[in-house]
Amino acid sequence: MTSPEPAQWNPNQYERFKAERARPFWDLVALVQPCPGGRVVDLGCGTGELTKELHRVLEASETVGIDSSPSMLERARPFASAGVRFEEGDIATWQPDPYDVVFSNAALHWVPDHRHLLGRLTNALPAGGQLAVQVPANTDHPSHTVGMAVAGEAPFVEVFADDPPPDPATRVLAPEEYAELLDQHGFGEQHVRLQVYVHHLASSADVVEWAKGTHLTFFRTRLTDELYELYLTRYRERLLEAIGDRRPYLYTFKRILFWGRRT
Repeated sequence: MTSPEPAQWNPNQYERFKAERARPFWDLVALVQPCPGGRVVDLGCGTGELTKELHRVLEASETVGIDSSPSMLERARPFASAGVRFEEGDIATWQPDPYDVVFSNAALHWVPDHRHLLGRLTNALPAGGQLAVQVPANTDHPSHTVGMAVAGEAPFVEVFADDPPPDPATRVLAPEEYAELLDQHGFGEQHVRLQVYVHHLASSADVVEWAKGTHLTFFRTRLTDELYELYLTRYRERLLEAIGDRRPYLYTFKRILFWGRRT
């Protein structure tokens, strides 16, 4: 299992914080060197709007956006052009063709075994090829820990007995481990950093809306409508107990960005 079932991704909910979610994308793009006439793949392309920007900035001749969600790909359709196309696919089983740039913004944390994954993605790159990845690393924030704790309580725990929620804390590596992996896979040039993004939300309750667009989609997929509403109510109550009912609210969010060029 890599990510919530495709039908449960809600592009409208995800893009409620469109500007905030775009900031790490642009920081990651800034690490990548243009590849005029090259081939680029965007793994976990979502709604496709940023894939089009990636294509433009890198001056590629072809950019392919890959996503497992039909609803996201439907939203991406208007951004397709002569050089940009979108395909349905699961990153966990994606078999790479040769690309000059493998790019992934906020998607690989759904995929297990990053040591193996980076080796597979490296195989798509020739000498001089670039790998650029951004993954959330905020699993110690109450927005995540509270959600996992509530999932372990009745009546939800029975639903997840045979299919526990994926925990990015067990998948995302430390920044220095990504640096070591890049070096092992022949990326002679690299940049790895942990960055804290600050988001000024109208209230702490907006953190619930943020989470509904991302990691809470797993729970929406597997719970009945009635149980999901009960889960949200309990999650909201516990979260506000932890972070306070504040207006406005400064939501801090850690992310790892890494880039490398094969030599």
